[in-house]
Amino acid sequence: MTVRTWAAVVRTLLVTVSLLLTLAGAPLAAAASPDPTSATAGDPRSSGQGPGLVGDPGMAVLLVFGIAAASVLVTVAYLRFTTPRGASRS
Repeated sequence: MTVRTWAAVVRTLLVTVSLLLTLAGAPLAAAASPDPTSATAGDPRSSGQGPGLVGDPGMAVLLVFGIAAASVLVTVAYLRFTTPRGASRS
């Protein structure tokens, strides 16, 4: 068998197995009960203050900016160290 034939066999096998697993797992999915629940007033995560911000949103914003800065630095470093010398960047 050639490499292309093996690739076709493996691809067909993977598609068949994933299709069987999807169809077998479909009956296991269950929806929520249609019965109404008793809702409490206000935010259950706070001490009866009603809806509002829970946690520290300022720290969350700083964390997001920190992750963004780190990803930019890693990307620039990757591009700097993997571009061959003398190659044009286009």
